[in-house]
Amino acid sequence: MSFLRAADARDESGHLISELHGVTLAKILEYLVAAYGWPELDARLRMNCFADNPSIKSSLTFLRRTPWARTKVEELYIKARSAEVQGRPRP
Repeated sequence: MSFLRAADARDESGHLISELHGVTLAKILEYLVAAYGWPELDARLRMNCFADNPSIKSSLTFLRRTPWARTKVEELYIKARSAEVQGRPRP
C-alpha cells in the first residue's frame, strides 16, 4: 500500500494540487469559506479580513495586496484539498 504525500495529491484533471494549476484566488477562497466558514478561517489563519465584516470581495482585495497572507491561504487550501482527494479528514 502506498501513501501519498500532500504534495503528490492530484485533482480530478490529474494536475498536482500543490501547483494550483488553473485555480484562481477567488476559487480558493470560495472553497475554504464553504469548507470551514468565516469564523473557522479566522481561528485558523488569524486575519482581520476573515473576522471583521468578512466578504469574498474584501478578502480578495487584502489577499492580493498581502503576499504573506495569500501564501497562508494557499497552504491551507493545498492541505484541505489534498486531504479531500486522498479521503482523509480535513486538517
